[in-house]
Amino acid sequence: MKVLFDVNHPAHVHFFKWPIKLLKEQGVDVVITSRKKDVALKLLAEMGVDSLVLSSQGSGVLGLLKELLIRNFRLYKVVKQERPDVMLSVGGTFIAHVGLLTRVPSLVFYDTENAILQNGITYPFATEVHVPECYEGSVPKKKERRYKGYHELSYLHPDYFTPDKAIAEASGVDLSRNNYLIRLVSWQASHDIGEQGWSEEVLSRVIERLSKQGKVLISTEADLPERFAQWIYDGKASDLHHVIAFCSMVVGESPTLASEAAVLGVPAIYVHDQGLGYTNEQEKKYGLVKNVFSLEWDLLSVSIDQILSADSNLYLEQRKLLLDETIDVVGYVVNSANRYLAEC
Repeated sequence: MKVLFDVNHPAHVHFFKWPIKLLKEQGVDVVITSRKKDVALKLLAEMGVDSLVLSSQGSGVLGLLKELLIRNFRLYKVVKQERPDVMLSVGGTFIAHVGLLTRVPSLVFYDTENAILQNGITYPFATEVHVPECYEGSVPKKKERRYKGYHELSYLHPDYFTPDKAIAEASGVDLSRNNYLIRLVSWQASHDIGEQGWSEEVLSRVIERLSKQGKVLISTEADLPERFAQWIYDGKASDLHHVIAFCSMVVGESPTLASEAAVLGVPAIYVHDQGLGYTNEQEKKYGLVKNVFSLEWDLLSVSIDQILSADSNLYLEQRKLLLDETIDVVGYVVNSANRYLAEC
C-alpha cells in the first residue's frame, strides 16, 4: 500500500504532518513530492521528512502556467515509477491532472473559494474534493465531500499540539507583557494575481498602535524595508505556532494564520477585500476572527481597539465551543485515504 502526498505550500506541510505519521505507523509506504515555496522545504527538513522537489513557485500568469506544465510532467513520471494507490494534496491541481492520466485516485482538500482559476482547472478532474462545511464556493456534486472542521485543526487541535512557553520565548515572545503578531504574505499564489499587500503607512500605524500595548513581531513572506527590521520574526518557521499561542492578538493578510490563531483561542484580524468561508464562520459563529474588508486604517483601528478592550477569557471560552463542535480532521484525512487503500 502506498500513498503520495503532493506538498506545495508551508501550510500543506502542517496539514499533512499527522496523517503522514499515522499512515506510516499503519505500515503504509509514503511518497512526498514538494515545491520550493517560502519555507515549505525547510519545514519538511525540520520534520525529518524526505521529499522529491518537483518545481519552484512561478510568478505571474505565465510563470504559473510554465510551472503547471513542468510539474505535471515531473509528477507523472514519479507516479508511473512509484505507482501509489491514492494521492492527496491541498489545492490539488497537479494530482488531479496526473491522477486522471494515470488512473490513480486524487483526493483534494481545499478551503479557498477565491482561488477561482485554480479550482476551475482542478475540481472537474479530481476524484474527490474535500471542503469544510462552511465552504462558500461550488464543488461538482459527485465529487464533493464536506466535513465539520478547519484545515488548521489537523495540526493545532490539542490532541496534536501543545504550546511550549520555552519555545515561544526563545523565538522572541516576551512573557512579561502582551505580544502581537503581524503577518504579511507575498501575493504570488495563483489566487493572488492582481492583489497587493499593505502599504508601509498602514503597517507603520499598526506597529505604532500595538507597540503601546506590548511587543510586536512581524512574520513576513515579502521583503520589507530596513526600518522594519527590528520587528521581524527570526525564529524557526516550525516554531511560529508556539509564538501565536502566547500572543494576545494576530493581525494580517493571511487567512490561514488568522484561523490558526482562532483554533488556539487567540483573537485575529484578517485584512482582505473579501472573506473566506472559514474566516467568516469563525467571526459569525465564534467571534474569534474579525474580517476587515478594506486596508483603510480607520476600519482596521476599530477592530484592533475592540480586541484590545475585550476580556481574553471570552476567546478561550469560544475556542472550547469551536473544538466541541468540530471533528478530528486528522482522522478524517487518514480515513479518506484508507478507503482506497482497503481496495488494494
